[in-house]
Amino acid sequence: MNYSYAPLLFFAGIGAAFAIFSVLGASTLAGPKRYNRAKVDAYECGIQPSPHAEGGGRVPIKYYLTAMLFIIFDIESVFLYPFAVSFDRLGLFALIEMVLFVVTVFVAYAFVWRRGGLEWD
Repeated sequence: MNYSYAPLLFFAGIGAAFAIFSVLGASTLAGPKRYNRAKVDAYECGIQPSPHAEGGGRVPIKYYLTAMLFIIFDIESVFLYPFAVSFDRLGLFALIEMVLFVVTVFVAYAFVWRRGGLEWD
């Protein structure tokens, strides 16, 4: 029988046991045990929580626009980082492709800026 994976499985077991103990065991040992009404109530920015509408209420469209902008610019950084690391080996074609990519993202940024998507009301 091949025992070459035994140390790997041993350390994976130790890691899993540590993670489970950290989350479950340590929190019950070190966590607070005195609950009162103030600790159990919901907390919303220091004001009393208001009941939501039955359907969950309306969420402003700015919330979704901000989330989409974050995703767009996050993906841009994910694509730019490997390009910057291996820039010297990629050549002129990769440089042209990255310039086109940045221009496309800049056009989207300019469109959102012009439409007022970056203004916080």
